[in-house]
Amino acid sequence: MEKSSALAKQAILLFQRYIKERGYTALVHFELEGCYQAPISDPNFKLDYQQANKLLASLSIDGELVPEFWSNQWEYVSKQNGQSPLKEAENLTSAINKLPQIFALQGIEKTFIKPVVWSGDRGKLARGGSDIFTTDNRMVHIPNAVQVNVSVEDVAGKNIIIEKGFGEYLQQCFLQTSLACCLLYLPEQEAFDRLQLKSQYGLSNELCSPTDISGGHQGSIALYKEVGKHNQAMGETALIYDQYNKIIVSEQDWHKTARIEHRLGASSVHYNAYVNVAYALANVVDAIDVYQEKSCEEKLLTLDKSTALANGLTDTQGVDGAVVGIGAINLFEKDLWFSRCINRVEKSLRENDNKIYSLGDRLKQAILEKYTQHQIIMPSNTSHNFS
Repeated sequence: MEKSSALAKQAILLFQRYIKERGYTALVHFELEGCYQAPISDPNFKLDYQQANKLLASLSIDGELVPEFWSNQWEYVSKQNGQSPLKEAENLTSAINKLPQIFALQGIEKTFIKPVVWSGDRGKLARGGSDIFTTDNRMVHIPNAVQVNVSVEDVAGKNIIIEKGFGEYLQQCFLQTSLACCLLYLPEQEAFDRLQLKSQYGLSNELCSPTDISGGHQGSIALYKEVGKHNQAMGETALIYDQYNKIIVSEQDWHKTARIEHRLGASSVHYNAYVNVAYALANVVDAIDVYQEKSCEEKLLTLDKSTALANGLTDTQGVDGAVVGIGAINLFEKDLWFSRCINRVEKSLRENDNKIYSLGDRLKQAILEKYTQHQIIMPSNTSHNFS
């Protein structure tokens, strides 16, 4: 296990203990998008999702594959089996490592776990959205996301996202920390290129990828309670169908499904699930501390509608050489919240006046070392991956 993963695992264990000692359990679930290149020898090839999911289950991975919107695009969806946040980080790490092998068993030579699959499909949606395509058969650059879903239960198993402003405050925590920590969920330059797809390639109708940090129930950091992203009823269960298989009687319990969805992450083999679970739990810890003070509602702020993300890993310079935009690496290096939150929790659980608690500092340094040592390819690659 690499250094940053090992340190993040320690942080997760501390966070889980801290949250449990306060009478709560955090639930973290991932969704990951990617693509595959079908065998050239078989123009009618279709991925056998059932077979792939059996292999995931045999590896004790709490997740399953489902088809996504674009041809040859798939989505890994976490199963809610009551797994701990640490086990969820292990699940996603294993899935990223094993999916290319699982797909290869069906004859797939290339599996893409990356922010953008350049020229990955063809088509243009009709104006106004919907699923109706025009006759324009232009190339589409497919964005692939990592989404983190977070909720919190009390000792009775009740979801406190719905309680006394907790969900709104937890969303506010994510909104306030996501810019400085964007390096964690946007770990390579191509992840930032993904944010510009709609504007630079005229794909506003086809793509719903976020371009900035925003809240509400439809933003990039969404709070889902009664209604979801498309204003659909949350937690609705069908009870009776008619002869046309249409729902005629249903019941709704959105309390169980209420959650925060952090939708800013980019699919990448460099995405560190352990680090991102630690980031999610740090926000949960901050929110729980305020919730136990019964102060969530009074500490809610009127935030700007949206916040621009960094343009890339490194600082952007103007024609005169002056810095006009701070890059993700520099933002994270200057940030104090993430490391201090970990240090604070470590100190509260391992109280010793003669010891300096520095797990957060060491994790932060390990994350930054990957970039100073040039272990991640920083330039984007706009070649046609499906050619």
